[in-house]
Amino acid sequence: MHRLVSIALLFLGASLAASLFLPDSLELRQLMQRYQDELEPNGTKADAPLRTRRAIRWSDREEILQLHNKLRGEVYPTASNMEYMVWDDELEKSATYWAEQCQWEHGPKDLLMSIGQNLAVHWGRYRSPAYHVQAWYDEVKDYTYPYPHECNPWCPERCSGPMCTHYTQLVWATTNRVGCAVHTCPRMNVWGEIWENAIYLVCNYSPKGNWIGEAPYQHGRPCSQCPPSYGGGCRDNLCYKAQNIKCETKMRDKCKGAACNRYNCPGNCLNKKGKVWGTLYYDVQSSICRAAIHYGIIDNNGGLVDVTRKDNFPFFVKATKNGFVHNSLSQTIDCYTTVAEICPFKASTSHCPRVFCPANCINEPSYWAPVVGSNIYGDGSSICRAALHAGVIKASGGYVDLLALDKRKSYTGTLKNGIQSESKTNTEGGSFRVFAVRE
Repeated sequence: MHRLVSIALLFLGASLAASLFLPDSLELRQLMQRYQDELEPNGTKADAPLRTRRAIRWSDREEILQLHNKLRGEVYPTASNMEYMVWDDELEKSATYWAEQCQWEHGPKDLLMSIGQNLAVHWGRYRSPAYHVQAWYDEVKDYTYPYPHECNPWCPERCSGPMCTHYTQLVWATTNRVGCAVHTCPRMNVWGEIWENAIYLVCNYSPKGNWIGEAPYQHGRPCSQCPPSYGGGCRDNLCYKAQNIKCETKMRDKCKGAACNRYNCPGNCLNKKGKVWGTLYYDVQSSICRAAIHYGIIDNNGGLVDVTRKDNFPFFVKATKNGFVHNSLSQTIDCYTTVAEICPFKASTSHCPRVFCPANCINEPSYWAPVVGSNIYGDGSSICRAALHAGVIKASGGYVDLLALDKRKSYTGTLKNGIQSESKTNTEGGSFRVFAVRE
């Protein structure tokens, strides 16, 4: 037996917009930072070298984001101004704060003036977060573009009748950032019923939309009415930013606390100035274009580069690659880090850093830190728990070397060293092997 419910915000009147924070404004960032601070023990985050467990698995995050953009690009009638959506860590943190309150209502109230929000909850058999995203989109059956005549749920104590506000939030053209969190609530009051071990999904959106009386997007040829800031960029029917930059442009000059964008690098950057710190991950003081050449995603002729912010890394050492000296990263990871996250397989260019695993990863649940396969593992597996399974480190942690490999048709699960790995077939993504580091 299982049950699931969703609710979404519908905002009244565009006249309220004057009181909102500007998209990605300093005020909005400071407000979301307050909820991030309430999640963290006093003084611990700044001192701790490792991440705390995120409120959503990396693989779920990627699936949610990809599904949002896929569905936004497939709306009917077609959208002329639908913007590409990116993941926002600050929105994820504010969603984490609210999910952990286990309250079946929108909140927190002071933040709702600045963001949009979709909620879903279920108990019983497993439902992926993407399942709920698809369910939100499927409300399109009760929506008639551009006016929600059939979408008029009655919600005195619980909602009944057709609902489409999850759908309109998901496809609101000018909403271009999302961050979600999943939390298991031991006891949650859902419209007067107590659900035990309820799985609560919170997705926060910015800039907010869902204004009553407004269509979620403009109808027309895809990307024909994109905002000027997108520079004519279009990807899968979505407005997509591609900024022209110089060879010397640093990430810290273009990507300050918010989602990063697509950049167009000129040619001949190999012979230009611009330092590069890192490998796979790069310091914010690095040249974007020269880091892209070093990584191998463009050559000296230039091209398009997508950039995403990551957390801090502990230290760098000097190395040489692809024609110039750079600083190479030796990386400390946590129990949840995957090869898909730090060094996915790419033919002829795959290289993984040496990693250091913390202690006690053996005690992490398989839901948060899964292991798929034996000897050769699926790249969505926890690196550290795969290393424990393979016997290359002990429960006390240690260094691990990685080799990223192409995808496999199937994986066989085994019980080794106290960890039961999973069997899977027809999987997406690559694979990897782990090796012991002999001191």
